[in-house]
Amino acid sequence: MPACPAPNAPSADLLSRLAALLGPAGLLTEQSDVEPFCTDWRALYHGRAAAVLRPANTAELAQAVALCARDGVAMVPQGGNTSMVGGATPDASGRAVVICLSRMNRVRRIDPVDLTMEVEAGVTLKAAQDAARDAGLMLPLSISSEGSAQIGGVLATNAGGNNTVRYGNARELVLGLEAVLPDGQVFHGLRRLRKDNTGYALRQLFVGSEGTLGIISTAILQLQPQPRAVEAALCALADPAAALALFAAFRAQDPALIQAFEYMSGAGMDLVTTLVPGASLPLSEPAPAYVLVELATPRANADLRTALEDVLGAALEDGTVSDAVIAESEGQRLALWKLREEHAEAQRRAGASIKNDVSVPVSHVPDLIARASAACVALVPGIRPAPFGHIGDGNIHFNLVQPEGMDPAAFLAMDHRIMDTVADIVRDLDGSFSAEHGVGRLKPYMMPDWRGGAELATMRRIKEAIDPGCVMNPGAVFPSDEQPDAPAHPG
Repeated sequence: MPACPAPNAPSADLLSRLAALLGPAGLLTEQSDVEPFCTDWRALYHGRAAAVLRPANTAELAQAVALCARDGVAMVPQGGNTSMVGGATPDASGRAVVICLSRMNRVRRIDPVDLTMEVEAGVTLKAAQDAARDAGLMLPLSISSEGSAQIGGVLATNAGGNNTVRYGNARELVLGLEAVLPDGQVFHGLRRLRKDNTGYALRQLFVGSEGTLGIISTAILQLQPQPRAVEAALCALADPAAALALFAAFRAQDPALIQAFEYMSGAGMDLVTTLVPGASLPLSEPAPAYVLVELATPRANADLRTALEDVLGAALEDGTVSDAVIAESEGQRLALWKLREEHAEAQRRAGASIKNDVSVPVSHVPDLIARASAACVALVPGIRPAPFGHIGDGNIHFNLVQPEGMDPAAFLAMDHRIMDTVADIVRDLDGSFSAEHGVGRLKPYMMPDWRGGAELATMRRIKEAIDPGCVMNPGAVFPSDEQPDAPAHPG
């Protein structure tokens, strides 16, 4: 794949054509209106954009993309702007346009027989969940940012989330897809078929592509029956090995009941209960590690409470669990989940943090946490490891909070050294440096070592074939020597 040409700045003629196409609500050019789209939610990436395009439907989106492509103008697709890796932030050149699909926000159809939902890319994940619930069904994908994250971005990053252990990542939920290609053509793949072996499964190219191959405009997602019973418990444990032993016990009882199984470190929980208003530990004393387990089933008359108590009782008796609390109401269940969901916010309040979204085989999670914690403490004395996440599927957010009193900018300046330290251990444990957040603009430099040879070469050939002009989200996923204009980053 040859080096990408520098993108062109939008001409006055192009902006005039876009204004005529999209109307006053669909084109933002005043810098005060554009600036909010140029910084990620963590405020780590700060770029510039010539304009923000807000099409109202697929036809407008396709025409806008065709106009920009014709003039060689780079386009940065942006959903709810909740990226952890800067993947939706424009570069610092000011030549790109941001394309935001927030006006394409209709839930078009829910089919209770097919158990499917047709939804536009600008619908927030929470709105899609609510629509499914109103129809007596469930969209099982659940992430901390679901109130802001939009379906298009969720699919473009192949989001995972809390329920992956049971239902899989976003990729597993996609039956059909419509996407606008970099030249403005529309890929029409809105099919509700469970079985379709007619050539390549092209929809899967766009899921997880981070907007580098096109812009997802509409999707058909698989739904599930709404659970009739849900039970949740917070458990105190000695270490991650005990957490895995508890997971094995629940899995041996009935793996189909496990909806979520989330790990939290003692250090991370301390930050939440100290820094987040309204968050309190409902156990008698703090512990080195915690697990939030949630069981759910659509079966009528299912006795989930007994199933939960049976496993926890045995775990308390054999010492796997030192203490546990079971939610007695929906309010208490949500309070338990608040302790898990507020980890990112608590770490933000504690100072600068460096986030490693990594995965390893489930059996290697205890080794990952122990070895990476020790290595990072040796590298930066006083650093505060606060790992948490989806231990049931091997995805741990190995986050590291700055030492108390350290200058945040100085800590963030060490991000590559710290991430590489963690990555070396992840690689030794047969893992991945990007589990569910994507590569974005934060980690493309890792790609040659991790996805080199034929794998990276094939990715490059796909990119060149679909987007030969490199106009679609340049700077994301591929190494910076080929996409040089990354947004400014304090690290």
